Amino acid sequence: MARSIYRDRKYKDVPYEVKLDLFNQVKQDIRWKDFMKGCFECGVCVGACPTARFCDFSPRVITQTMSREDVDTFYELMNDMIWDCSQCFSSTRCPRKNSPGGIVTIMREVAVKNGLESAKDALKTYSRIIYKVMSTGTQVAPDMLQPDFFPDWGPNVKVVAENLDVWRRAIPPDTLHTTELAWDVSDKTKFQLYMIFKLTGNLELIEQVDEGIYDILGETIEELMDEYGVEADEVENILEEN
Repeated sequence: MARSIYRDRKYKDVPYEVKLDLFNQVKQDIRWKDFMKGCFECGVCVGACPTARFCDFSPRVITQTMSREDVDTFYELMNDMIWDCSQCFSSTRCPRKNSPGGIVTIMREVAVKNGLESAKDALKTYSRIIYKVMSTGTQVAPDMLQPDFFPDWGPNVKVVAENLDVWRRAIPPDTLHTTELAWDVSDKTKFQLYMIFKLTGNLELIEQVDEGIYDILGETIEELMDEYGVEADEVENILEEN
């Protein structure tokens, strides 16, 4: 049984069987064989990774841990390091054709599906973005860029918040209210976005992260479905028609 590389590991009390189950869920993912082919430990991925230059993050540790089947360290990474990855996939320069970013993607999905608190903590600040995208078809209104909403963005978000008048001119909403849009998005687009998320299983992930946002999105789509007079099983036909 492998032991975590972290001397101060935080999850010593979590049963090994729980960790192993999550580890196996990652390895059973259909994408696993394309993302993990064995690690030379050459460090090319680290040299290509922009996050590694500024954060305590290493794509090499990800691939090393998975290659060695170090279940204890895997659990530490799943609750910590994987949430620092920017998902730029620069690390795919790996000579073994590994994809540390792809492995991180699977690990994140498994963490969310299993309702790990670390996943909820890491993603909760993005609930407002999810709501904006799913309910309006667009992204962030300028007034949403506040330090309280995005505490993990560091000092830059404070600079943005102090210059909202500039951002409003760059992304001009109809009024200064936070819910107004810079452009109109049709109901068909919003309907399609929701259904794509639903059919791909991403809606279930949203429910795991933030039940409140999930419920609000459900109410939004119910209104649209009533407007279009459709049932859930008619979704595919609507997507094809539009």
